[in-house]
Amino acid sequence: MDGKRAIQKAYESILAGDFEKAIEWFERAIELEPGNANYHYKLSITCARSNKLAKALEHADMARRLEPEDEYYRSHFQNLQAKELLQKAEKYFSQPGGQIYMAIAMLKQAVALDPLALEAFLLLALAYARTEDYGPAIQAVKEALKLDPQHQGAGQLLSEFESKFQLYIGGSAKPRSK
Repeated sequence: MDGKRAIQKAYESILAGDFEKAIEWFERAIELEPGNANYHYKLSITCARSNKLAKALEHADMARRLEPEDEYYRSHFQNLQAKELLQKAEKYFSQPGGQIYMAIAMLKQAVALDPLALEAFLLLALAYARTEDYGPAIQAVKEALKLDPQHQGAGQLLSEFESKFQLYIGGSAKPRSK
């Protein structure tokens, strides 16, 4: 069997809804052709969709290193790095005390890696609000709303943060109404 046949079997497994088997077939293709960046990339996508982020990152990184000029591989790797940072930040976010600043640092890095990470922008806004830093909280919500203008939760957060910001600076300006 060659790598192409193993990839075909992986796709057959995906169509059958058996993602674990698909991962096995992608791994087999990589065993047969370890230098094939596309096989690593495909395995990474399937692992990411199966919530196997560490393995997805490993193979996305391998694809990127095998073909460093390929923008798709680089972008995919960055998106997975952002997802990993978001998950880590969520853990810091739930801890009491100064851990919120670690979450903010990670979330800022996540949105730099993946500027389409709506969840990261929203969590970043909440983290800033938790520190009563409403200017950056409002900006993060606005970035989220650029990605999804109809996001109801983001719209509510924006109104809430603008109101709190106005109270914080003395209430001289009227908050935005919906």
